[in-house]
Amino acid sequence: MTRLTLKGLAKRYAGAGQAALHGLDLTVASGSLTALLGPSGSGKTTTMKLIAGLIAPDAGDIRLDDRSIRDLPPERRGVAMVFQNPLLFPHLTVAGNVGFGLRMRGLAPDRIAASVAAMLARVRLSDLADRRPAQLSGGQAQRVALARALVLRPEVLLLDEPLSSLDATLRDEMRGLIRDLQRETGITTLVVTHDQAEAVALADRIALLLDGRLVQHDRPEAFYRRPASEAVARFFGGVNFLPGKARGGRFDCALGALDLAPGLPEGPGLLTIRPEAIRLGPGPNPLPARVQAVTFLGTQTRVDLGVEGFALQALVAPEAGLPLSPGQEVTVSLPPSALWLLPRPEGAA
Repeated sequence: MTRLTLKGLAKRYAGAGQAALHGLDLTVASGSLTALLGPSGSGKTTTMKLIAGLIAPDAGDIRLDDRSIRDLPPERRGVAMVFQNPLLFPHLTVAGNVGFGLRMRGLAPDRIAASVAAMLARVRLSDLADRRPAQLSGGQAQRVALARALVLRPEVLLLDEPLSSLDATLRDEMRGLIRDLQRETGITTLVVTHDQAEAVALADRIALLLDGRLVQHDRPEAFYRRPASEAVARFFGGVNFLPGKARGGRFDCALGALDLAPGLPEGPGLLTIRPEAIRLGPGPNPLPARVQAVTFLGTQTRVDLGVEGFALQALVAPEAGLPLSPGQEVTVSLPPSALWLLPRPEGAA
């Protein structure tokens, strides 16, 4: 297993107003699966292409364990990349596509056949070995592309938006397959995605890029419970933010003095609470509220609340939200364990 390290990686495209990547420092632990997450234009695919050797960095280094691969051609890096479009050879069968890289390495036909058969079994495509790409579904084609990369036994596997072209059912199936194969093979894997839910379901750790900069690299649950900034919290669906000041275990803000969990920093800050953490009814930090709107979302109901002239949003179970109606007065509670303090934005009063 191999550790991937990016050190000061920078890239600016000719004619671009700003850099695509600003001095990226990132370590992907050996044998782990990391999601490189961010919106369009955040630098995710640029990072992947730099690692794969498809483009050259302006500065920085790319290392596998203690070996720099920055100046090596793609075929000598020990890195395999699977693109959003499977890019299968239309004139080859499924087995021919999976074995293509092994043939380029000059392996004996019997070894190629054995390796291809074993890999097709792993991705559950043994019965499709003789089909052509035009006869495959989108999910099947993506599995062939994955098998073609894995059969080469790369040190690092790069997956660029591998699920974005699939429907919801196929995405769930492919997500499970990628996770199972990664655990089985132990190959250090980096997955590019713009989908927070996908990153959380797949990855051991998430590296979030915004505007070409790494803003947080952590376990998935930390992005919900301990976001590093307001921008990170908002990217993961945070909508409730209260400026104020923490002192003596309490937070003074427009809603009054709220009790905090132990261990949070003192001083000015921005208090945040996830919508799903707000409780309807009495409890810790109780507040009178008026229902502004109720929206049924299927598995949840969103309740927009006015609290002391301040807007809060709660996500509750459907049965808890449907009896409510606009104008109704309710009590909401904010559990101290769900309250988190963020740095105040620059220039804030």
